[in-house]
Amino acid sequence: MRPLMHRFGAAFAVAVLSLSAATVSAQDARVRARDLGIAPGIFATGEHNAITDVEGVRVGHATVREGDTIRTGVTAILPHVGNAYLSRVPAAIHVGNGFGKLAGSTQVAELGELETPILLTCTLCVWKAADAMAEWMLRQPGMEKVQSINPVVGETNDGGLNDIRARPITAAHVRQALEGAQGGAVAEGSVGAGTGTVAFGWKGGIGTSSRKLPASLGGWTVGVLVQSNYGGVLQMGGVPVGRELGQYAFKNAVADAQVDARESLARWSRGPADDRGDGSVIVVIATDAPLSDRNLRRLASRAMMGLGRTGSSASNGSGDYAIAFSTASEVRRAFGSERLRSEELANDQTSALFQAGVDAVEEAVYNSLLMATTETGNGTTVKAIPLDELRRVLRKHGVSPPGRNQD
Repeated sequence: MRPLMHRFGAAFAVAVLSLSAATVSAQDARVRARDLGIAPGIFATGEHNAITDVEGVRVGHATVREGDTIRTGVTAILPHVGNAYLSRVPAAIHVGNGFGKLAGSTQVAELGELETPILLTCTLCVWKAADAMAEWMLRQPGMEKVQSINPVVGETNDGGLNDIRARPITAAHVRQALEGAQGGAVAEGSVGAGTGTVAFGWKGGIGTSSRKLPASLGGWTVGVLVQSNYGGVLQMGGVPVGRELGQYAFKNAVADAQVDARESLARWSRGPADDRGDGSVIVVIATDAPLSDRNLRRLASRAMMGLGRTGSSASNGSGDYAIAFSTASEVRRAFGSERLRSEELANDQTSALFQAGVDAVEEAVYNSLLMATTETGNGTTVKAIPLDELRRVLRKHGVSPPGRNQD
């Protein structure tokens, strides 16, 4: 299936990845939600409006495009600059709809902590990515006597644009994402684990956003990164974009409402999964607020509210997962400690964080769509959401870019 990759090995893989990055950057420039006047919520963003606004958090991508059939990748989220196994962060996972594979989730639920970075990739590559990250971590300094490790790997199914059965992710791709992770601005759209994803019928991908609370509310930062590959009836800032652009879940069933009900049901049941809003989404939430795993679980659960604002109904065939962690030193857990002393926020101090999380999830999804570019692979073409048409719809509903008068 991939003779050149097998023949030339890792050196060729690196070359392909470098070429892919250049190809993406050369495509037409896209815009983020705020460039269109869509700014969910009331709190300010961090400097980069990204998950990396939480100090120490880094993101890395390996984008894999091979021939006409492979469109996939790996995205790595590192919680801090140290060794995630030796210096663990409290964490929690919330499952909105569990049609998916989230490796390592049961141990996170049981112990309330991460001991590896978080990887995102395609469905049939979860176990290859987990194995590669375990190997990479076991080779890190200080890990010489470690005999158990719990890689956390999430996925969405990119089998439309990607020959997913080829399981093209390699250890080299995982290492590139982990070792190339950095702070600052985060590449979005059709990159890394978002290379082959589809959301609301348009090209989906990686998106990110952040919120910075005012000092009176603690001054904490909440950052979000999403891998969008799900469906529904798209709304952007409350504007019914999906309906206005004629692309939304159950569209065919609604159009058939006037025909014989039995025939309509038969046609709907034979329809494609994306006509039912199926798909998946992984949401990663980071904060520097000192939260216990219990309150991180509460924060993670609010991600579903942000997804709901975008038009998701968490359909039967959608895997909707949120992972939340805190980087605060007050709650950090050193490996091998006999006693843990922590100072966490009280329950009454969490509400603003919940609000920030909901707003950032919503905006991160919009960014994943808006920054994605049209992609062709595996005999399929998925178009990016058309910006000119979108601007027209937004203006119709009174939304204009910053500094411009509404038409």
